[in-house]
Amino acid sequence: MKKINLFILMAVFALTGIYCGSENRQSSVGDDSLFLSNAYAQNDSIGRLSNQQSILESRQNAITRAVSRVSPAVVSITVTEIKRYVQRNPFFQDPYWQHFFPELFRDRVFEQPVQNMGSGFLISPDGYVVTNDHVAGDGVEIIVTLPGGKQYEAEIVGTDKVSDISLLKIDDKNLPYLKSGNSDDLIVGEWVIALGNPFGLFELSNQPTVTVGVISAINRDWGRTQETGRVYMDMIQTDAAINHGNSGGPLVNSLGQVIGMNTFIYTGSRYEEGFVGIGFAIPINRIQEIIQQVKEKGEVNRNYWLGFKVQDMNNLISRALGLEVKDGVIVTQVEEGSSGDLAGLKSEDVIIQVNGVPVHNTKALIKILEDMDLQVGEVLKIRIIREGKEQNIDMKLVEKKD
Repeated sequence: MKKINLFILMAVFALTGIYCGSENRQSSVGDDSLFLSNAYAQNDSIGRLSNQQSILESRQNAITRAVSRVSPAVVSITVTEIKRYVQRNPFFQDPYWQHFFPELFRDRVFEQPVQNMGSGFLISPDGYVVTNDHVAGDGVEIIVTLPGGKQYEAEIVGTDKVSDISLLKIDDKNLPYLKSGNSDDLIVGEWVIALGNPFGLFELSNQPTVTVGVISAINRDWGRTQETGRVYMDMIQTDAAINHGNSGGPLVNSLGQVIGMNTFIYTGSRYEEGFVGIGFAIPINRIQEIIQQVKEKGEVNRNYWLGFKVQDMNNLISRALGLEVKDGVIVTQVEEGSSGDLAGLKSEDVIIQVNGVPVHNTKALIKILEDMDLQVGEVLKIRIIREGKEQNIDMKLVEKKD
């Protein structure tokens, strides 16, 4: 009997173990299925993220990367100027009315604040900003706005009307700034990016407008403009869109280096104002030369001393000197200690070229010198005829003595 009870008890234990084992195996299979399901879902999510990342990376290129790097250092500039206006009475030339009513019929001069806008860019982490003189040079109040909307009141460190370059300063540290490229190493046809504040659009979202084009030409010399007296030399021509408000903004290459400052556009007519695919930027190498002087001295030193006099060549002078040339100017006097004297220029030398530009007469020489925006320390390469032989001399410009 005991053996039968023992047998029954063992059978019960065996059946219980089988059931429990089966239940455990089912639970294990369910856990494995859930794990695999979660793993598949996670892999699918990672796959989708990877595809999205690949698509995003495929949209990136040298231009978008350059824009991302330089945009934080491009600023909007709002300037308040005081403009003077003259109100002229229609009877101002009548001596009768002027004699009896001088207070009523004289010109009236009044001043009025006027707002102007433009662009600029930071060139150092301590807040130095470069822009055009025609943007900020006459400002009595200048507000600089960074991407993101932070505003600063700026002061003018120095400005140069001839080169159309101004240096401003805002009070802050660790600011984003642009690195300079080399404007003597440009390639016609390479991609460029113009950034700035056309038509004040910067204010809509506190970020600069970006346009893209190529370098259309280099070394465009416009000479001295009659209306303003500014001298635009070695300008970079681009077809990247530049409009009102872009002045002072950077022109950068695909590496994110600033190579110039957007300054003006050519429309083909004084009655047209819109962009037609021809814009011009001041080369960064020229900008650096100007701002270094402005930063150190507050101005650009153009008080140079040529120290020689000339007159036009003519047939009589040519025969007297035994020369066959008819173009050029003959040196008639050289002042001691002057640039001409130190360079070895002598009376009766005939100047036929300056910096590679032919000199036909005195008027042409004056025009050449005016269009060069010469400064103390620069070197002129002059080609002369002396005793019937052509030779070159280098004339370093020295400062004029008081």
